Amino acid sequence: MILRRSLLFLSRRRRLRRWVETSRAARRLTRRFIAGERLEEALEVCRRLNRMGLLVTLDHLGENITSPPEIRASREACLEALERIRELGLNSTLSIKLSQFGLDVSETICAEHVEAVVREAARLGSGVEVDMESREYVDRTLALVVRLHEKYGNLRGVIQAYLRRSLADLEMLCERGVPVRLCKGAYSAPAAVAYTSRRQVRENFLRLMQVLMDRGVYPGFATHDEVLLAAIRRYAREQGIPSDRYEFQMLYGIRRDLERRFLQDGCRLRLYVPYGDAWYPYFMRRLAEHPAHLLLLLRNLLRG
Repeated sequence: MILRRSLLFLSRRRRLRRWVETSRAARRLTRRFIAGERLEEALEVCRRLNRMGLLVTLDHLGENITSPPEIRASREACLEALERIRELGLNSTLSIKLSQFGLDVSETICAEHVEAVVREAARLGSGVEVDMESREYVDRTLALVVRLHEKYGNLRGVIQAYLRRSLADLEMLCERGVPVRLCKGAYSAPAAVAYTSRRQVRENFLRLMQVLMDRGVYPGFATHDEVLLAAIRRYAREQGIPSDRYEFQMLYGIRRDLERRFLQDGCRLRLYVPYGDAWYPYFMRRLAEHPAHLLLLLRNLLRG
C-alpha cells in the first residue's frame, strides 16, 4: 500500500511529469505500454492487434486540461482518430476522459465537445468508452454518459469496484440500459468512501460482476487479476452465459501471456491502446494499480 500511495502521489507532480514526458530515456522505458506519440503509430498497433483477433479501444492520452486551445485540440484529435479508424476498417472503439475536454472548467463546455465526438462516432458506426476518473468526477461523468447514451446509444460507462457507492451506480446504469466496463479503479480515496484492501476490492468486483452478468448490456470486465478472471469465466459457465455476451478488457503491453491464452480459449478480448505525449499520469497509475508492473518495466529496460 505504501508503494501504491507513493506512485499515485508521484503521478500528480507536475514538474516531474514535465521532465519525464520530455525524456528520451523515459520514452524508451514506456514503449511497451504506450503505442506511440503519434496517431499513425497507434493505428499501426491497432491494425496488428486486430489481425491477431483482438478488439481494441484507442485512447488519446490527456487529462485535467483547462486551456481552451488544448481542449479543442483534444476534440480534434478524437475526431481524427475516429475518421482514421473508419478509413482503415479497424475493429476499435474510442476511449475518452471528460477532464480532457474541460470538465474542470465548465460542464457545459465539456458536454459540447464530448457530444461532438459521440455524435461523429455514431455517424461512423463506432462507439465511445467514457473512462472514469477520481471520485470527484463520478456524478458529473455518469450524468453525461446517461444523457448522451439516451440520445446516441453508442456509449459505455465505467464503474470502479474500489468505491463503496458503485453498486447503486451500477444498478442505475443497468436500469437505463447503459453498457458498463467494470474495473478495480486506479485512484485513491479515504476509507469512508472506498474499499482500501485488495480483498475488499476483489469481493466488491465479484458482486458487481454478477449484477452485470445478470442484468447488464454487453459488459466489459477490465482486469489482469487472474483470480477475478477465473471467477468471471466460472460464473459465465455456471449461468450458461455465452462468450459473445460480454468481453474482457486489458491494457496494451501488460499481460501478453494472458492475451494469447484468452484468444486460444475463444474469449472476446479488447486491449486499451493509449497514445500521445501526455502519458505520464496514465503510466504511473498503471504502476500503482499493480506494482508488479514495475518488474515488466525493468525487464523492458534490460532488453534495451
